[in-house]
Amino acid sequence: MNTKIILAIRIIIAIILVQTLYFKFTAHTDSIFIFSKVGLEPYGRIGIGILELISAILILIPRTIWLGALLTVGLMSGAITMHLTQLGIEINNDGGALFYMALGVFLLSVFTLINQRKNIPIIGNKL
Repeated sequence: MNTKIILAIRIIIAIILVQTLYFKFTAHTDSIFIFSKVGLEPYGRIGIGILELISAILILIPRTIWLGALLTVGLMSGAITMHLTQLGIEINNDGGALFYMALGVFLLSVFTLINQRKNIPIIGNKL
């Protein structure tokens, strides 16, 4: 696939991950509500924020794209699972924006990981 499209997808993933960090790191009331509801406030909120920052950085570095995409898939899997099991799709009348953003980032990250599968150490040359 066109490398410019892949780069654009990676940048979109990183932007979405980074823009949510403001809410996590400033203890925004919505973020506190979400993490309290799932029993992860405050350490889970801060820890997940740090992992999202690491993921955003990794997905932009050419040698670690696959690692950033894999970490993002894991993080977004957790977010989607929490939405479907404990939070609900809509949180505080957001129209499901957080859920659909997590789903979109998940799908873009899966696509990126598939695109980068040959760069994964040890197993990449067998795929």
